[in-house]
Amino acid sequence: MKIYKSILLVTAVVFSTACQSNNKAQKDKPQNQKEVAQVVKLSQEDLSKYETAYFASGCFWCVEAIFESVKGIPEVVSGYAGGTENNPTYEQVARGLTSHAEAVKVYYDPEVISFTALVQVFFGSHDPTTLNRQGPDRGPQYRSIAFYENEEEKKIIESYIGALKDQNVYDGEPITTEVVKLIKFYDAEDYHQDYEKKHPNNSYITNVSIPRLNRFKANFSDYLKEDVH
Repeated sequence: MKIYKSILLVTAVVFSTACQSNNKAQKDKPQNQKEVAQVVKLSQEDLSKYETAYFASGCFWCVEAIFESVKGIPEVVSGYAGGTENNPTYEQVARGLTSHAEAVKVYYDPEVISFTALVQVFFGSHDPTTLNRQGPDRGPQYRSIAFYENEEEKKIIESYIGALKDQNVYDGEPITTEVVKLIKFYDAEDYHQDYEKKHPNNSYITNVSIPRLNRFKANFSDYLKEDVH
């Protein structure tokens, strides 16, 4: 098992299971009612006062859960971005039939957390040196992408990547993260939203997503919401 350092000594580990479960029923609904968590969703009016940021770093179930644990982030939406096809579906993206990646839309309060800190969370919670792969999930739909919406965000991302390289954080291995201007983000289907919270007994969640979240929490304790343990 190969472990990588980061500026905050965050690790990324190679896993052994896959986000694309062959059991579609397991994805579409919980195995039993006890698995369902009560999730309060904010309205678009409530969310309109926040800034947005977009990232892709493997299965969006994992990425959504990580960002939702961070203070100053009231909502994260799983979806698709980085490609050219209109209105992609999960089946199309997961099978590699589009140029999109699984991605997340992060709503954040810039008075609590900065875009720079979000970029730090992004790089600190995955391995940006594995081309078209994150953990067990392989294919360009799981590639690492840091999206920007303006030149200032692009500069922040590129400067952070430069710092990672200067400090030789990944022992000379190239960072494969794409720095891409966001053109369009498509929300994923409803059953993907808050998937980890609603399906804690799903095998991928227990074997991959929760361990990935716990590693992040152990290394970024200062960034966590008060009710996150």
